[in-house]
Amino acid sequence: MNVNQSAPPVPPYGQPQPVYPGYHQSSFGGQPGSTAPPNTYGAYNGPVPGYQQTPPPGVSRAPPSSGVPPASTAQAPCGQGGYGQFGQGDVQNGPSSTVQMQRLPGSQPFGSAPVAPVVSQPAVLQPYGPPPTSAQVTAQMAGMQISGSVTPAAPPSGLGYGPPTSLASASGSFPNSGLYGSCPQGQAPPLSQAQGHSGAQPPQRSAPQQASSFTPQASGGPRMPSMTGPLLPGQSFGGPPLNQPNHVSSPPPQALHPGTQMAGPPGPPPPMHSSQQQGYQLQQNGSYGPTRGPQPNYGSPYPGAPAFGSQPGPPQPLPPKRLDPDAIPSPIQVIEDDRNNRGSEPFVTGVRGQVPPLVTTNFLVKDQGNASPRYIRCTSYNIPCTSDMAKQAQVPLAAVIKPLARLPPEEASPYVVDHGESGPLRCNRCKAYMCPFMQFVEGGRRFQCCFCSCINDVPPQYFQHLDHTGKRVDAYDRPELSLGSYEFLATVDYCKNNKFPSPPAFIFMIDVSYNAIRSGLVRLLCEELKSLLDFLPREGGAEESAIRVGFVTYNKVLHFYNVKSSLAQPQMMVVSDVADMFVPLLDGFLVNVNESRAVIISLLDQIPEMFADTRETETVFAPVIQAGMEALKAAECAGKLFIFHTSLPIAEAPGKLKNRDDRKLINTDKEKTLFQPQTGTYQALAKECVAQGCCVDLFLFPNQYVDVATLSVVPQLTGGSVYKYACFQVENDQERFMSDLRRDVEKVVGFDAVMRVRTSTGIRAVDFFGAFYMSNTTDVELAGLDGEKTVTVEFKHDDRLNEESGALLQCALLYTSCGGQRRLRIHNLALNCCTQLADLYRNCETDTLINYMAKFAYRGVLNSPVKTVRDTLITQCAQILACYRKNCASPSSAGQLILPECMKLLPVYLNCVLKSDVLQPGAEVTTDDRAYVRQLVTCMDVAETNVFFYPRLLPLTKSPIESTTEPPAIRASEERLSNGDIYLLENGLNLFIWVGAGVQQGVVQSLFNVSSFSQIASGLGILPVLDNPLSKKVRGLIDSLRAQRSRYMKLIVVKQEDKLEMLFKHFLVEDKSLSGGASYVDFLCHMHKEIRQLLS
Repeated sequence: MNVNQSAPPVPPYGQPQPVYPGYHQSSFGGQPGSTAPPNTYGAYNGPVPGYQQTPPPGVSRAPPSSGVPPASTAQAPCGQGGYGQFGQGDVQNGPSSTVQMQRLPGSQPFGSAPVAPVVSQPAVLQPYGPPPTSAQVTAQMAGMQISGSVTPAAPPSGLGYGPPTSLASASGSFPNSGLYGSCPQGQAPPLSQAQGHSGAQPPQRSAPQQASSFTPQASGGPRMPSMTGPLLPGQSFGGPPLNQPNHVSSPPPQALHPGTQMAGPPGPPPPMHSSQQQGYQLQQNGSYGPTRGPQPNYGSPYPGAPAFGSQPGPPQPLPPKRLDPDAIPSPIQVIEDDRNNRGSEPFVTGVRGQVPPLVTTNFLVKDQGNASPRYIRCTSYNIPCTSDMAKQAQVPLAAVIKPLARLPPEEASPYVVDHGESGPLRCNRCKAYMCPFMQFVEGGRRFQCCFCSCINDVPPQYFQHLDHTGKRVDAYDRPELSLGSYEFLATVDYCKNNKFPSPPAFIFMIDVSYNAIRSGLVRLLCEELKSLLDFLPREGGAEESAIRVGFVTYNKVLHFYNVKSSLAQPQMMVVSDVADMFVPLLDGFLVNVNESRAVIISLLDQIPEMFADTRETETVFAPVIQAGMEALKAAECAGKLFIFHTSLPIAEAPGKLKNRDDRKLINTDKEKTLFQPQTGTYQALAKECVAQGCCVDLFLFPNQYVDVATLSVVPQLTGGSVYKYACFQVENDQERFMSDLRRDVEKVVGFDAVMRVRTSTGIRAVDFFGAFYMSNTTDVELAGLDGEKTVTVEFKHDDRLNEESGALLQCALLYTSCGGQRRLRIHNLALNCCTQLADLYRNCETDTLINYMAKFAYRGVLNSPVKTVRDTLITQCAQILACYRKNCASPSSAGQLILPECMKLLPVYLNCVLKSDVLQPGAEVTTDDRAYVRQLVTCMDVAETNVFFYPRLLPLTKSPIESTTEPPAIRASEERLSNGDIYLLENGLNLFIWVGAGVQQGVVQSLFNVSSFSQIASGLGILPVLDNPLSKKVRGLIDSLRAQRSRYMKLIVVKQEDKLEMLFKHFLVEDKSLSGGASYVDFLCHMHKEIRQLLS
């Protein structure tokens, strides 16, 4: 179980969360109680030093601190995904200490870097006014001395902004790059130093920009514990700046604009307010004024602050200040705003370049000429006209295409158009298919291709007159002239060997070695297959499925079964020459289920008995795939192999593997070999499978290392899927395996498919990501493609684009349906083009951007060290945001972080990708886990990567029991958890219920049918079926979440302070991770530093 993230609603920015009883809501997880050792923050990316906490004898159990548990307790049981210690360090859920942060003596050398500058704060936190009209987020992150900072000049008169508010980085230092070890225990981490810094920059509150502004914490809020320890060598001591505005009046509510999502296209950033705006005072630059009086939030004024230039005093412990997590962009808020603003109206696709609602919003689509966002989502819907502009912005231009996506019942499937023997109408030059953007000319006798501008004749049988606007009068009667998505029936010219295909076949290939028999897998599978065969996919309203089935069992040798309907009993044929695989029978191997049902049932009853006493532990693998492919070739049809496999194939045979698992390679240049296949056999085999239209779905049941990186090569290249059930036990994993298998067998699949993406002049498809094979640079070949698989395509400029005509994409998929029909599915999409960078940034979609960046990174680890891949992602993200800052944002101090409105979640989501198991594994993540996740993410759609990288955390006991709607989600951070509540977390693959130690007894009884918290079984995998409202509500919620996801999510109940809690905390992605991943707040500070370096 490995994985990372999704999201839901909290109060608007800047409004603190309601404080839970018994939980002091602090800016970062509260403060350690008296028993906790001092907080040691690892440097950015460094591991967090662990400590063991033992309460003194006789002390009652306090709310838990999330320090690293002792190694002995950190091991998750087998099957729980092999994570033992995930979570974030340095956060305590208990009551915060009551010690007031003291202001330190003001003596400091002139020119020293203020290390933890103070945030000057408004006296009262004002509620926010109406939503903004602007498209940028201003984070008041001034004075973070992260790159060389400059003393800002006094603001020009007439402008209403002063130097911005200072925020301190919480974790001390963010080095420029790379993994840094943590500091020695009990010593503070290196504090951030300003390079080339000549004078302390006074933090001040900036007057408002028309932008979403990260508001610092309100006065009197709780603060972080101080980090004490000696200063590191070469580090000058810096205290807070001496001179600050004494008081900043809080702006009136209507003047502040929170960073809410906008409905409709935003306008250009509005001009700055003048300094006369009511409610704001123009700030004086604090460097020059006299020493001020006491500051808000501090106990005492400076004890006699000396003038600049005096001698430094002795080093003092520094009270760090942090960004308030409530004041930075919240994924939950953005998702909630989009749902409220865009969930009620249907999304009509008629207008070019519209950005669709977020994937987390439920909405209906009306196709009026552009493909639904369920089929295609783009990173930007307004692309730069020139390659220079694209290079400057660094925003990848990509589309995530899901050609056979399943639609909700309220939306019609694409119409099927039959043009008879002449086949679909195409452009003679570029071969693009007829679509709504083609221009008819000369009274309808010819049409001009919208992709290559070639003029083509209209065949006589397709001719139709034009109306007064130049449109064909039958345009709305023809799907290909009025809709974005539709299908053509293909003629024999589109078929292999110029003959129509036979219906496809499914072959079930079952490992019957000792491990598979002993675990109960074979018996369970044979039982399930008896009923499952009635649910094979069928065409339209067909009575029965046209798909034929066959059966093979194997260990070191292969057993084929003749299940011909005329036989009384099935016949077994053994092939022991695995080096030269052949299929020993043709007639009777692939059969119609209904005709041969009695023989098939008999076979499935006999298989578990035949091998019940086996002692054979070795298996083969490549010959199994070879056999299935040869059987499909002999039957002259495409099809799918379902392979159920348990162990590393070490028997003498082609594709034999050795155990090469080596954790010592992690963080070395050889780490990439862990993700690469260990032999070329499987790539060659996959190529043959694709040519035959043989797709492979692999179900793995490993008890130890099986080399997923190598075994998944054939499924990956043939468009198949991999499912993994570590340490499979029938009682624990039966439901998940059965559900996945049922869904996998039933789902509609296109076989023997070829996909091509055409574009209008000016851009072209240059790179492809997903589960497929490519023998040339343009054709994506898929032995099989189902409704859950995506192909991600990146585009580059090859010429200048025109703002008037925009850019067009056409995705054409040629495939064989489940009924054996050859079809073409066409999706068209028109995008806008822009000459202004602001238009590009206003029409981006962060979720799609993250989907692309994750796939790009996960492919990168095959050829580059993981550290290089991580640095590349950070650099690209910084370049995207720095370009916006430089070219699109209103002028403001370098100390402010300004994010584009529709990209304000880019840092939090990117941090989740960087912390994921593939790019930053914890100690308990196995090599197989990483290879498995890498392969999974490669085919995910945008909705799946969204929840995978940012999991959804839902409070189960906060909303009224009678409420039928899903509870509003909260942010994925430990400080959002209250020990008196129960929470549900899901990320598309895993499902956790976290139970706080202080949950009421009645709630425990209603949900778990036990009388107290201590009696709840740790790691419980199923909730008892109880007849009460709470139990029904929670079980109903779990069922509905499972129905939304493509894979069955196994439930694990986690108790607060239990050893499994580390596994749960791994998914609280806004917190620091034990593997060294930064918290959201720290990463935002790091991104700000990177942006400032680029700008300077």
